[in-house]
Amino acid sequence: MDPMILMDNLWIMIAFILVILMQGGFILLEAGSTRMKNAGHIAGKTIFTLGIASLVFWAVGYGFIYGDSAGGFIGLSNFFYGDYAFEGEGLSSSVDFIFQLAFAAIALTVAFGGFAERAKLSAYIIFAVLFSAIVYPVVAHWVWGAGWIGELGKQDFAGSTVVHLTGAMGALAATLLLKPRIGKYNKDGSPNELAGHNQVFTALGVLLLWVGWFGFNAGSTFGVADAFFGFVALNTQLAAAAGAVAALLIGWASLGKADVPTMLNGALAGLVAITASCAFVAPWAAVLIGVIGGLIVFYSMKFFEKKGIDDPIFALSVHGAAGVWGTLSTGFFATPELAEMNGGQAGLFYGGGLSQLGVQFISVVACGLFAFIASYILLLITKSLTGGLRVSEEEEIMGLDMSEHGSYGYPESVNPQSSTSTNTGA
Repeated sequence: MDPMILMDNLWIMIAFILVILMQGGFILLEAGSTRMKNAGHIAGKTIFTLGIASLVFWAVGYGFIYGDSAGGFIGLSNFFYGDYAFEGEGLSSSVDFIFQLAFAAIALTVAFGGFAERAKLSAYIIFAVLFSAIVYPVVAHWVWGAGWIGELGKQDFAGSTVVHLTGAMGALAATLLLKPRIGKYNKDGSPNELAGHNQVFTALGVLLLWVGWFGFNAGSTFGVADAFFGFVALNTQLAAAAGAVAALLIGWASLGKADVPTMLNGALAGLVAITASCAFVAPWAAVLIGVIGGLIVFYSMKFFEKKGIDDPIFALSVHGAAGVWGTLSTGFFATPELAEMNGGQAGLFYGGGLSQLGVQFISVVACGLFAFIASYILLLITKSLTGGLRVSEEEEIMGLDMSEHGSYGYPESVNPQSSTSTNTGA
């Protein structure tokens, strides 16, 4: 067997591991950005929803995405996946399957950002099944399967739309239905800051996500033969760096202080924005895409807060607004050579006219609307099955660690009475 084929398969398995480890980044990011009384719940629900996403993807998700297409809308084969055959060419089908599974799990985790600190555990479970079986697979089929948007020549190399915008639209539906957390807004509508309990956790979470993104983007090259993954990684790094710096500077200029959470979200916004375009643009454009992503996330966070939308981990801004920008950016900056190599057409600034930009815009509108409407309907179904999406006021004040799980993530810090004294007498 050709050693390069084995290397391709090994590289994608390594990339899968990096993407799965991004869940650890999300645990630290979300836990650090919220209050201590919910930290154990956040960590735990991330793990069990990863389990749910994996099982649903195996049973039906992969088939709905990559099965035989029904009119370009959804796949209808390859359910309960179990193909171990490998003919010695390209990727093993099981290697490809496991890599794609990791992306589905990330989209679900993004969607759950809109649930933070106020949703019932039962709502998480039911919506995890429904989102993983219906919402994500349809969008992924449209773009990455044999779907109608892919046929238009849509450029979304690693998922600014498929993963991030889809997840963000699920989060938006959840925030609208769940309503703001207790204490977030005053009677006059002015917002209060419900500060996260650990900026160090948040920063470490962002770093883990940053590292994992090399599996996300560079892994989407699906091979090592031409070392193109190095170029994709370069663009990814530059956009993340530019996003962090731009968000830090705009926050500093606007707030009078160098706000750490704003800077961290800027790095993530740069990563989300470059995810669609990392294989289509020159490095200078990657820097500009990251800068604009960092600026967008700052103003987007302010916009949603002003509109009364309580988004504790800023999923709508980081993954939604930056995801839209990242998708559109390829329509501006895709070079002719890279477009020819990876599909689609050159961008507006490289003589491609409005054609590719139009395709990118259509994909944002179609995928975003579908993901939001479908998520909203599925959440209403979830609400009817669970008797309500939100915990009671008493349970929310107590914290989801105790109300949903019966123990605190920080038992000695949140509930000092839980510490047991030891008898040290001789």
